[in-house]
Amino acid sequence: MSSTDAKVEQMFQILLDPEEKGTEKKQKASQNLVVLAREDAGAEKIFRSNGVQLLQCLLDTGETDLMLAALRTLVGICSEHQSRTVATLSILGTRRVVSILGVENQAVSLAACHLLQVMFDALKEGIKKGFRGKEGAIIVGEWERGQGLLDVTVMEGAWWGSSRVKQGGAAVEPTDVFLLPDPVRELKILISNLLDLLTEVGVSGQGRDNALTLLIKAVPRKSPKDPNNSLTLWVIDQDKEAILRGSKLDPSIICVCRYMHIEQACKQDPPGELTVTANSRMSASILLSKLFDDLKCDAERENFHRLCENYIKSWFEGHGLAGKLRAIQTVSCLLQGPCDAGNRALELNGVMESVIALCASEQEEEQLVAVEALIHAAGKAKRASFITANGVSLLKDLYKRSEKDSIRIRALVGLCKLGSAGGTDFSMKQFAEGSTLKLAKQCRKWLCNDQIDAGTRRWAVEGLAYLTFDADVKEEFVEDAAALKALFQLSRSEERSVLFAVASALVNCTNSYDFEEPDPKMVELAKYAKQHVPEQHPKDKLSFVRARVKKLLAAGVVSAMVCMVKTESPVLTSSCRELLSRVFLALVEEVEDRGTVVAQGGGRALIPLALEGTDMGQTKAAQALAKLTITSNPEMTFPGERIYEVVRPLVSLLHLNCSGLQNFEALMALTNLAGISERLRQKILKEKAVPMVEGYMFEEHEMIRRAATECMCNLAMSKEVQDLFEAQGNDRLKLLVLYSGEEDELLQRAAAGGLAMLTSMRPALCSRIPQVTTHWLEILQALLLSPNQELQHRGAVVVLNMVEASREIASTLMESEMMEILSVLAKGDQSPVSRAAAACLDKAVEYGLIQPNQDGE
Repeated sequence: MSSTDAKVEQMFQILLDPEEKGTEKKQKASQNLVVLAREDAGAEKIFRSNGVQLLQCLLDTGETDLMLAALRTLVGICSEHQSRTVATLSILGTRRVVSILGVENQAVSLAACHLLQVMFDALKEGIKKGFRGKEGAIIVGEWERGQGLLDVTVMEGAWWGSSRVKQGGAAVEPTDVFLLPDPVRELKILISNLLDLLTEVGVSGQGRDNALTLLIKAVPRKSPKDPNNSLTLWVIDQDKEAILRGSKLDPSIICVCRYMHIEQACKQDPPGELTVTANSRMSASILLSKLFDDLKCDAERENFHRLCENYIKSWFEGHGLAGKLRAIQTVSCLLQGPCDAGNRALELNGVMESVIALCASEQEEEQLVAVEALIHAAGKAKRASFITANGVSLLKDLYKRSEKDSIRIRALVGLCKLGSAGGTDFSMKQFAEGSTLKLAKQCRKWLCNDQIDAGTRRWAVEGLAYLTFDADVKEEFVEDAAALKALFQLSRSEERSVLFAVASALVNCTNSYDFEEPDPKMVELAKYAKQHVPEQHPKDKLSFVRARVKKLLAAGVVSAMVCMVKTESPVLTSSCRELLSRVFLALVEEVEDRGTVVAQGGGRALIPLALEGTDMGQTKAAQALAKLTITSNPEMTFPGERIYEVVRPLVSLLHLNCSGLQNFEALMALTNLAGISERLRQKILKEKAVPMVEGYMFEEHEMIRRAATECMCNLAMSKEVQDLFEAQGNDRLKLLVLYSGEEDELLQRAAAGGLAMLTSMRPALCSRIPQVTTHWLEILQALLLSPNQELQHRGAVVVLNMVEASREIASTLMESEMMEILSVLAKGDQSPVSRAAAACLDKAVEYGLIQPNQDGE
């Protein structure tokens, strides 16, 4: 009864029993199936016992608990298994599985989202492996889909329960078909259904957001190194036969472009046609941005531009004012996503002029659309200068005269964005002295107003994200405890679109953006040539930055950022992750602040940032992890299994494209980890860190060379590293012996410690020390005569190991001045050095190389 088969059969009996309907026993049985499905044997047994059909019955019940259990069991069945995934989609129907996303129950929608993500992963893995033959195929019964039967391939020798396909290609039962799945086809069917879901009436807003999230994760390539971006091209530009009702556009682009609009705000479509959430529009922008970034050549990008421009023109021309609003909304969404496409759309005839004109409209909905477009359009310096000349007076007028806070706050953000066009350059001021401080004060006032909804208060954060380029604004902002508290509370709210603005403001306050001091000679040359030279604000000096960091830590910035990192939303983009990584690195710069960061969960939050995101963001997060690992107990900072996840980011800092400081800090952190346990050392070896550590042992910079030697000393406790030193034809041992004679005491200590470790573990290495260099005896004598007790002890242990390893080596040592040195050391107090020296002499007496004196010494 304890076997997997028996457990599965028992659960099925309970679930199939009509008398157990709605009982607690049935719910527990469904939960047990979830646990069984997490193991491959259980998943296979459930699948082969017609489990998918039974789970379909559970989905049909409409009971939340049973539906959740069924979806989670299906996750176990499909996880990392291509053929079972294809079978599940065929039995349940792809359309049916996708439609579960659109239910009102948020938990069920999220569970369906997880199931579909697992299915996508399994199918994509199938494409990579290129399954052919029995391992990629499966027998199923009566394969059908809504559009017709699937194409199948029958192979001999295949098993289905107790039936076997006969040899020689004989006929099989009609219900027993052996299918060789096509993962590309299944992926396209899934994606097509998700695109259809975006514009279906009656789908919940949460369901649409989940569909967008899946498309964002599943369609674009994970890495530009993968040459295959066929899925992206398929989504953007399907066959021309699929053009939707003569609109001259690809239907999938129409789905996404159409979904960019918030119909409730536009009021042009029937109320409630599409249910959306506060994060829907931003999610659509991110999807378009991901699709655009995944394109590889100018021809593909030009096609994307053409599709978007044609769509905008189709609404801008011939649909009156409502069409213009729809077109402008589309441009706004493109500006927040693939901004190159948005900028090109702005240059279309009449678009920019319409935006300026609609800002003066008396209708609130029209003003909202126009002002938002104006804000997003001011992203480019050349366009910002155009708007400064033509739109500042209009924005000021809206800000002063409008009775609607929703209009005033957006107009204010437009002014903030234009006022920050000079960035951190103190000499480039767009507005009069003090104007930015007044704008920032009003933004903080709106931010702290709890009576305003979160969607409107988000715009106040957007304004601060621009204004905090000014150091005076930074100083006032970090002094305003109420504004910081409101900012952090908003970052934890359901208004996820605020995350990037919050992260941007924090980057500005901590000065964690990239900044290089200009070469004084180049500055003088630029002045002579009458070229503009950027100037740093006096309050952006290091002392002011450190003071701001202290105030942010005291206000609870770490806890807020930890919550932001945990956000499961497309809004947490790679760029947003990079900003958070930069802030974390600034927060841990001072040693005394690292305890606060660890105590509030910063260590845990840095791990996902170091494993996912932009290359720069991952590097910054990994460097912050290294700083924490150096000065804190790693087992306390990263409790449990989490400590093993730190190794890979640290090893990534050893690559040559990282700075010397990052190399040094990574080596120091890995040294600490390697000294904790053998399992951690094995993890470091598995990440192929040893060759890189060896390379840095030859580095010219003494601190990097020392750190690498210390790291190798700790890694030498592993058998695999000892084998490397013992292998013939390498100079690893020679390097340690030579470093033991260097002037740098810390480098000496690390090298001598490594020698002591290796000669203790591998006595065969003792006989090789005299062979690697003619100065070996001088080096050992210098260690024993060192005033540093640690160096003396390491030297004494090495000599003792050599004496114990071979009578011949012991004879060579006793014939030199080493015997006198050992005799003197052996007469000292009962220290580790004197005991090791006495043990050397005792062994020499045992060999008969020396005789004890009359006192028995």
